[in-house]
Order: sequence, then structure tokens, then C-alpha cells
Amino acid sequence: MTQVARIALRRLRLPLHTPYRLSYRTFTEFEPFLVEVEDADGRIARADAHISPGSSAETREGGWAHLTERLPRLVGMEPEAAKATLLADFTASKVATTAAVVALEILADDPLATVAAPAELPLLTPIGALEPADIEREVEQAIAAGFATLKIKVGKDLEGDLVRLGHIQRAVAGRAALRVDANRAYDRDDAIAFARRADPDGIVLFEQPCEADLWDDNAAVAGASDIPVMLDEPICTMQDIERAASIPGVGFCKVKLKRFGGLQPLADGIRAIQDAGMQAVLGDGLGSDLHAWCEAAIAARSIDNAGEFNGYLKMTRRLFAEPLRTERAVLHLESGPCPALDPGRIEAATTQHVEFR
Repeated sequence: MTQVARIALRRLRLPLHTPYRLSYRTFTEFEPFLVEVEDADGRIARADAHISPGSSAETREGGWAHLTERLPRLVGMEPEAAKATLLADFTASKVATTAAVVALEILADDPLATVAAPAELPLLTPIGALEPADIEREVEQAIAAGFATLKIKVGKDLEGDLVRLGHIQRAVAGRAALRVDANRAYDRDDAIAFARRADPDGIVLFEQPCEADLWDDNAAVAGASDIPVMLDEPICTMQDIERAASIPGVGFCKVKLKRFGGLQPLADGIRAIQDAGMQAVLGDGLGSDLHAWCEAAIAARSIDNAGEFNGYLKMTRRLFAEPLRTERAVLHLESGPCPALDPGRIEAATTQHVEFR
């Protein structure tokens, strides 16, 4: 088995076409960490992940410090030993660790880092407009583009959220499925009020009503809601999945590669969700095209609903030499390993860079 000869860590800046508004932050750019691993034979593998400020206790500064302290230790190790070293401290910085682990998985030719057969994966798109006329226009554009699942962000204003949801439902008129996401922003009372007062027409799930660590509050919402609840931020381990499965009214678990510590743990987590009688939804809407491909490679094996790995559609720059083929809201994956990245594009997007040999 070959050894790690060089590791580079980059912080990238990937501007967006339009601001992406969440309940806790509005993004105008994504700033993922990209880890590049080279072995003694000169083979190079890369992976990235985006730490979202406000989404968890993990910070970009902390993630950078975590990796710059640990990556030098991996030089000279075989990929499996390097992965084990990183995962020993996984909980200290989950997203940053996952970027490095996935790069090592790709370097080691992990079967999960290859698409076994061509696949077509439907994607969803968010509806961000606030005013009725703008909502109608954006909905029509999304449906005309082929999107059959739309995402609606709520959580800032209960009354305003209900009014806006109604505008969107009338504009959609049954032509697309709706996923409603509170991004942990409601307290228990407002989340229950939203679940009880929202017209369930067309809504397939209500995502993460309350803070991630408030399991009892989220359980209370699930128990009061006619709309199945999906837990997102709390779902990082098998234990989290087991706990979610024990809550009446939780019908979905959202998983993201960057929170699971690698391709194999993610695949195992999806299987556990499905074995528990829930549905798994996969994807980071804040991820690059590289991160989207990694998640899509897993989705192609195990997911039959609209993917949320659509961050690359929001970006003005891409990392792959050739863009991911996306037609009529469907991501078309070719069989084979991770596509080639463009070193020039990576360099142009780099705002911070360190190397270890």
C-alpha cells in the first residue's frame, strides 16, 4: 500500500449567482476547505467540505486549526492508518475531518468513490422570493426548468412564514412536492403552531423545527404535526439515527457527507435509516460541485428521492474541468471515478493555502 507523501489544505472562495438566504445566515459565497493528498507514486486525490457558520458549534477558524495541527502527522502513513488517526478526533471538528478522510478514501480507490453505473438523480431547488409576484415568477421558472421538488425556508417570523407558504402553495398548485425547512429557528411553541396551522397540501416534510440539541422540543413538534418531521443537524451517528427512529412523527432523516466522517459511514447511516422504516434525504445545499459528486455517488446506490446536493448550481465558479451534466433538474452521473478537477480554477479560488511534506 502506498504512503501519503504530501498534503495541501486550501480555503476556497466560491461566489454565488444570488444570495442564498437561510434562517440563521445569508450566504453570498461558499468557503469550503479543500484537502489535496498525494501519494509516493504521484497520484493525487482531493475532497472538500463547507463549514457553515451558525449551523453548529464548529467554526471555520477552529476547523482550520484542527487540520493544520493534524495533517502533518499523516505524511508517511498509509491511507487507512491516516484515516484512523483523523477519525480518532472526529468529534472535535466533524466537517474539517470529513474533507480529509474523503480525500484519503478517493486516494485509496474506495469502491464508494466510484459510480458503478450511469445514474440520473433528480434535484430540488429552493424558492427564495418573498413577495407574491416574485414568488409566482420564481415558482414558474423552477417548474419550467424541470424541478419537481421545491424547498421553502421558514423560521424567522411565524405569521409571515404561514402567509408566504400559502402564496407558494397557490403558485405551485400541486405541480411540485414541497419540503419546508425551519433550520432550527423556531422555539417549541412556534414550531407546533406552524405545524398545526400550515396547510399540509403538497408538503412532504417539515425539516428541523427547533435547535438540534433540543430533542424533546423536536419530538413535541413531531407529535403535534400532521406533516412528517425530518431531523437534520442532530443526525451524525448511528446513535442519532436510533434515537430519531424512536420518536413518533419523525419520518425522515437528513444526512450530509460532511457530518458523517467518510463515504462508508454515510452509506452505513443511510442503510440504518431505511432499515428503521424512515426515509433518508441526502445532500448539502452549501457544497461545491466536487462535494456534490461525492454525495451523488452515494445517492446513486441508495436514495430514490430528490437530492439536496445542489450547492454547485448556486455557484458562479466550478472546480471540475468539465461541469457536472445537469439537464431538466436532473444530475446525470457517468460511471467511473471522480472526474478531473481544474487546478487553475482551484488556484484562482484559493484564499489560504498550506502544504505538508
